[in-house]
Amino acid sequence: MASDTHADTVRRHYGKTGLLNRIYAVLTAVGKNIGSLKPEDLTPVDEFHTRGPAATKDLARLLAIKSGERILDLGCGIGGPARYLTRTFDVTVTGVDLTPEFIDTAIALSERVGMGGRIDFRVADALHIPFPDESFDIVWSQNVAMNIADRPALYREIRRVLNPGGRYGFTDITQGAGGPLHYPMPWASRPAFSHLLSIDDTRKTLEAAGFRIAALDDQTEDAAAQANARIAKDGAAPSPLSTSMLIGNDYAAVVPNLARNLSEGRMHHIQAVAVRS
Repeated sequence: MASDTHADTVRRHYGKTGLLNRIYAVLTAVGKNIGSLKPEDLTPVDEFHTRGPAATKDLARLLAIKSGERILDLGCGIGGPARYLTRTFDVTVTGVDLTPEFIDTAIALSERVGMGGRIDFRVADALHIPFPDESFDIVWSQNVAMNIADRPALYREIRRVLNPGGRYGFTDITQGAGGPLHYPMPWASRPAFSHLLSIDDTRKTLEAAGFRIAALDDQTEDAAAQANARIAKDGAAPSPLSTSMLIGNDYAAVVPNLARNLSEGRMHHIQAVAVRS
């Protein structure tokens, strides 16, 4: 995301032409009425991050979100967490993502479930957040930083848009001691597009950018168990309505690699809250 070339690579990786229509087609095939969708109908496909809805609920609890707070969902995907936060906590959520197809889909799906206009979705780069200083009480991100090489710049930009004392709540994939990752992974087809820090380096880089770590939990064991359960359930044929729609044709390789990398300690899944000092 630090350069136009890299940003274009990330957009190509995540961009799925016709994504919205394919989601509608699968929803119809599994018996959903497109004219009367509920937010929970979208949960199998719109939580595109490790541990899915469980991770979203855990992170929300860790943040102790209060009614009326202003939240920036950085790397919002197709809007699942933003919709969950909006309807659960009575907060104002703005979602940004680098991938236009994700934003278009997030807007359309929100309208379909009766939340059109309640969330501001827009295309934006995490290194150039299009909002003034001190605009938000919380910046939220789930499995976003792995695509960003300039992590100090990312954390400085997040700090810039947070109010004094504001919280940065995130889940992330970090580098483990078990060796290099097996690819492809959900966020990168090969190592050149993957930018992981260790847990210690993540902590140090956040602190250098002006944050205090309030909480940091390693959820690798749970993430590995979930990935292995998904393999046992789906095999090479995932459920039609699932995040496999966002992963694409590499699904058969991605999910086993995800499980193996977590189980072998090659990477960790963490959740954390960092407070702007």
